[in-house]
Amino acid sequence: MHSSGGRFRLRDLLPFGPGRHPRPRPYLEMAKIAWENRDNLPYAWRILNHGVCDGCSLGPRGLKDDVIEGVHLCMTRLRLLRLNTMGPIPEARLADLPSLRALRNEELHPLGRLPHPMIHRAGSDRLHRLSWDEALAIIAEELRDVPGERMGFYATSRGIVNETYYAFQKAARLMGSNHVDLCTRLCHAASVSGLKETLGVPAPTCSLKDMIGSDLVVILGSHLANNQPVTTKYLVYAKRKGTRIVVVNPMREPGLERYWVPSDLRSALFGSRLMDDFFQVAVGGDIAFLNGVMKHLIERGWTDADFIARRTSGFDELSAHVAGLPWERLEKTSGQSRADMLRFAEQYARAKSAVFVYSMGLTQHRFGVDNVKALVNVALARGMLGREKCGVMPIRGHSGVQGGSECGVDPDKLPGGFEVANEADRKRFEELWGAPLPAWKGHRTLQMLEAAHAGAVDFLYSLGGNLLETMPDRAYMNDALSRVKLRVHQDIVLNTSSLLPGRTVMLLPAQTRYESPGGGTSTSTERRIRFSPEIEGPRIAEARPEWRIPVEIASAARPALAARLAWKGTAEIRAEMGRAMPIYEGIEKLEREGQSVQWGGERLFTDGFARMPGGRARFSAVALPEIEIPPGKFYITTRRGKQFNSMAHEPGDYLMGATTRRDVLMNPVDATALGIADGAEIVLRSDAGEWTGITRLAPMKERHLQAYWPEINVLISRRFDPVSGAPDYNAVVTIEPVGPLAATTPARVESAPRAAPADEPAPAMARADRPAG
Repeated sequence: MHSSGGRFRLRDLLPFGPGRHPRPRPYLEMAKIAWENRDNLPYAWRILNHGVCDGCSLGPRGLKDDVIEGVHLCMTRLRLLRLNTMGPIPEARLADLPSLRALRNEELHPLGRLPHPMIHRAGSDRLHRLSWDEALAIIAEELRDVPGERMGFYATSRGIVNETYYAFQKAARLMGSNHVDLCTRLCHAASVSGLKETLGVPAPTCSLKDMIGSDLVVILGSHLANNQPVTTKYLVYAKRKGTRIVVVNPMREPGLERYWVPSDLRSALFGSRLMDDFFQVAVGGDIAFLNGVMKHLIERGWTDADFIARRTSGFDELSAHVAGLPWERLEKTSGQSRADMLRFAEQYARAKSAVFVYSMGLTQHRFGVDNVKALVNVALARGMLGREKCGVMPIRGHSGVQGGSECGVDPDKLPGGFEVANEADRKRFEELWGAPLPAWKGHRTLQMLEAAHAGAVDFLYSLGGNLLETMPDRAYMNDALSRVKLRVHQDIVLNTSSLLPGRTVMLLPAQTRYESPGGGTSTSTERRIRFSPEIEGPRIAEARPEWRIPVEIASAARPALAARLAWKGTAEIRAEMGRAMPIYEGIEKLEREGQSVQWGGERLFTDGFARMPGGRARFSAVALPEIEIPPGKFYITTRRGKQFNSMAHEPGDYLMGATTRRDVLMNPVDATALGIADGAEIVLRSDAGEWTGITRLAPMKERHLQAYWPEINVLISRRFDPVSGAPDYNAVVTIEPVGPLAATTPARVESAPRAAPADEPAPAMARADRPAG
């Protein structure tokens, strides 16, 4: 069997010294973060010790988690710490609106917290200070005659708690609007649709601890080391328990080959090998690859016939479908050979347990739902659901995204997964809330912004988030947001969207989850609802609890609604959630640090697929997508660096060896063919726009590129998955070299990546000893 092991050099053992592999510099970064928070270190320490993480959705509480004993802390959480500890923006910085508009997102965030309500209007160069009463009166007047059909509500997921989401969507629906959506639309909406259609439950099927000791962990379309670094510790422990880790990705990520976990001494000193085998699929080639794996499994009788017969439907149709797919087409579309797909199938056939972990490399396509269905086929084929150390795990990147969807921030669904269009479901909530609710399905995020561009949205309420930066086709989104008559931006900091001109734009300061009286809850990737307490510390005097602001807006605009939103605190909201959402039963009892409840238990489907017709999971005959890369052109996809969503923390991506967010990762074979040197400036053009970047040689799939999001959103057009509504963050581009870039230090190329063998890792394409920070 192949391995990604290979030759080992003494210099790889040097802690923090030069080596083949780019590596993080966690202790240097920790020192920088401590210095950054020096004015509020005691408060920062209390947040880390007692708060539930407001970063990714893996859910550490304090310095511990529910998977591994000992200290558990990652750089993502530490980099976000300053958002919670910094003071208000100095008044002098708010005086000049044009100068603020000239700043980039990463320059706006460090200015400080929003100190008080503010407004800017068309034609004015001032941010005017308001009292809360003045702000609410202006909003009420603007919304007096606006029907729900012309209102839009959008929420982000960083740091926001379940109680806020529930209050936000309830206020929107009582005001007559189902145009309510969450940033999950941009990432895992395809998971929600794909998992619900095949398994009946749109959620991860197992617990995080199931990865440790599983025979096989398969990582598809994800760079966990960059985006969910907490996960690398689980992978290190899994390797020590004998787990084999296989990666399916267009990019051979150095951080998935070897990683340095700072809270594990052995790993921190010498690094930990993670990846055992690698399959370099083409971008968008996952369905072809997974169908090829299924073809091998079926032809060789490597499926679990008993499980298939007892627990599933649609297997015969799937068998006929894959039998009819020529190997030549599967190879061309997947970018992998028939032998590669057999090598994967052999490893999977030997595994008695397997966990499939995936992220946006599978979901952010116009066929993202089909990608998820194809993966579910492979999991069902060998009965890898409902058992210990088995499951399908869509890794969630934000602390609020799982709970936000479940709490009803969705145009199609009410809290708890009840359907807007189902009369019985809707009447259930009408009786609970004591008011009629709109029966029509609302707009998803992209549709909402297209309606705004067409002049059909008079009110857009953004609960955090930055639609200008995160959506495709930036110029179009700029126009769409600017045409809305009233925009309300509820946030803790300034961002580029909130400063974008419009007729009337309101900025409202919110408290963080750690400041809210009564605390709140958040739901992790593994469906664990955990209580996060209020933490003693400094406060922004005029900031209000996040859940309270949408309630006050709805009550001011529609005074008759006040009695239906009359919660005194988050405990009362949790009590209502417990009644409204059967899957969240027990949330009403959460009131102290450390308390949690995991809906569905440690793993789903232990007793079958009760929410599916006939109690059977469904195989899907998924068609191969057509992706044609015309001669002379390339297919570009997006990646994340040292950032959290649209918030970039550092210009470099040190796990990759990239030095700037303008870097474009390119295979050396392609660069040589174009006559482009490492570090050379290039212009990329698509059907949506053009962008200038810097060539960075990397172990990327040939004729494919990766560059950093949201910087390259100008190249991404408004294509989306017709089922989930998720944008397709990929584009066909041309490359035009414009000469070497002055003042750029070229990365040293050790050698070109080898194409096929998996028994030795491809060398990193960039210097491993580049300093951090």
